[in-house]
Amino acid sequence: MVVKVYVSGMSGNKEVKKRQQRVLLILDSKNIKYEVLDIAEPNMEEAKDYMQNNSKLMGGTIGDPNPRHPLPPQIFNDDEYCGDYDAFDMANEVDEMEKFLKLALDEIPQTQIPENVGNGEVPKSKESSPEKVQENGNDQDEAEDIVQEDVKEKSPTPVKENDASKDEGVTIDSDEERDKEVENGSKEEIEKEVEEES
Repeated sequence: MVVKVYVSGMSGNKEVKKRQQRVLLILDSKNIKYEVLDIAEPNMEEAKDYMQNNSKLMGGTIGDPNPRHPLPPQIFNDDEYCGDYDAFDMANEVDEMEKFLKLALDEIPQTQIPENVGNGEVPKSKESSPEKVQENGNDQDEAEDIVQEDVKEKSPTPVKENDASKDEGVTIDSDEERDKEVENGSKEEIEKEVEEES
């Protein structure tokens, strides 16, 4: 049995376009095989008639809550009607997609969970070899070297204006030195205020 998704590539309704994209995205993410039938194509009149005659739900949108004909996306499993976007979305939310799509047990994609892998651990790939690990290690070292070179090449950062930097026209090469200058400037301001008060 094949899941069939009836869509319209020529729809001017943004909500219909978004719904079609979401259905296909969800099916892809769940590794469910499907066939897309674009009813807007010139040679798809038969598919369009089939969708309109066999859809039980209308697929109403906010802009068109009571359409004259069923709006795409409409989902079928071969010739058996599954539902419209709203029914599909609800099945996805309550985690009953396989039931909604009327898939047999042998059609449900199985995700393989490797044995002996703890929470947060990455399973070791059978394809990875010590050479690949070494290459990746070297690439990371090279990337770190490049970042360090970029940091060294940067020009000194001027200090934000305060009394100390105004008077002396100071430029600071590191954050640590800048913090010391700002701290010294603050101390000098406090000392001046104390002297003025006395």
